[in-house]
Amino acid sequence: MNDQEFADAIIAMTQTLYRVAYAQLARPEDRADAVQETLRRAWERRHQLRQPQHLQTWLIRILLNVCHNMQLHQKRVYPMETLPERPPQESPDLGDALRALEEKQRLPILLHYIEGYPIKDVARMLRLPEGTVKTRLTAGKRRLKELLQEEVFDA
Repeated sequence: MNDQEFADAIIAMTQTLYRVAYAQLARPEDRADAVQETLRRAWERRHQLRQPQHLQTWLIRILLNVCHNMQLHQKRVYPMETLPERPPQESPDLGDALRALEEKQRLPILLHYIEGYPIKDVARMLRLPEGTVKTRLTAGKRRLKELLQEEVFDA
């Protein structure tokens, strides 16, 4: 894969990377930083990609690592008086419910149901057995249903 093909493939995946970052990070600035850092790392290491057919898996794995590092190293503290009040929502927000899930459930749901990757690819991206991915999908769907019903009844 030459540099132009690599760049075209990455550009085609940019929206997927933003959606994965959306599920991982709450702040839009952090999401943009994570995607940018992922693209930078991928470009610098483009010659290390052995199998071009695994480019998507490789990029998402880099993004997940970047998001994880950001979560570990950027503990942000905001004084309560500087936080804006959250506007009331008319209906449950799936994005908020997804972010409320534990990471181990959130990622398989995002990659399989939202991004459309087969369970086999999700297992490879997350470095897990396929059975574990299926179990986490089931548990995550159950938890999402609970979260979304709670929001409906609380409103």
